[in-house]
Amino acid sequence: MPSTPRVLLLHGFPPETTGTPADLRDHVEGMLPDVDLRMATDHDDARERIPDAEVVIEHGITDDLLERAESLAWLQSLSAGVDRYDLDALAQREVVMTNISGVHANPIAEHVLAMALAFERRLPRAIEQGRDREWRRFPAGELRGSTVGVVGVGEIGGRVAELASAVGTRVLGVKRDTSTYNDAVDEVHPPNELHTVLGRSDYVVLACPLTDETEGMIGARELASVGPDGVLINVARGAVVDQEALVAAIQEGYLGGAALDVTDPEPLPRDSPLWDSSDVIVTPHMAGGSPEFPRRCAEVFAENYRRFVDGEVGAMRNRVL
Repeated sequence: MPSTPRVLLLHGFPPETTGTPADLRDHVEGMLPDVDLRMATDHDDARERIPDAEVVIEHGITDDLLERAESLAWLQSLSAGVDRYDLDALAQREVVMTNISGVHANPIAEHVLAMALAFERRLPRAIEQGRDREWRRFPAGELRGSTVGVVGVGEIGGRVAELASAVGTRVLGVKRDTSTYNDAVDEVHPPNELHTVLGRSDYVVLACPLTDETEGMIGARELASVGPDGVLINVARGAVVDQEALVAAIQEGYLGGAALDVTDPEPLPRDSPLWDSSDVIVTPHMAGGSPEFPRRCAEVFAENYRRFVDGEVGAMRNRVL
């Protein structure tokens, strides 16, 4: 590998951010003055440039582009989730892969807190009354003193715990490895105690990755454990929840409400009954959006680039492969 590998930044970028690939490029070049970075302007341009690229930064690379990436040694994803990649195929090619896990932690945690406050202060009702120009007072609650259960206490779940704790809630966590966790979590439980956490939580936040173990993890029995006064907040992946069971629980009154930034499938079909429920808030997979996204991604890439060039691949941050 040459001391200055050729880096290609693809043209795709998360639509929920206020930045652009050019912003990311500028941040990277500011942090790595000697980097050999080219930016593709569109798919055809990417097809022309990618065969020589040893490093690719991307948000949504196609199979066509991957096949043409003959020199690829390192793939830097601009996503935290990696369930859309064929990891086995990349591993066979001996491609190093890293993601940007942790970059979304603060905006997603703020989104979670906003959703919990919206339910507690009954903002959906206020908005609906506002549309009807109806001035009618109604009771509201306080988030302080409630219990928040966080399923998946990684970077995102840990930041959720910090913000939830800061407003006076008790935080319960579910984590595979219970030996280490964020100090803001009051109690941590292993996955086999999931129902215990669900049953004690006023708000259940899903912040876990989508894996074989977590797919469909929240079904009818789990939603029944949350109960008719509990609220489910999903900022993980839609497939973590059995969506048919969720619809039934909402319609039949077994669950108090849901705030969904992710659904299964996405986009949520127009005829889904979730759109019509006053007990559901849907946002279009944008909880991680932030004007700080390009800078934070550049910081992760710059750190990994230095290690990659120095041959310290095993020490690269957020390494998936």
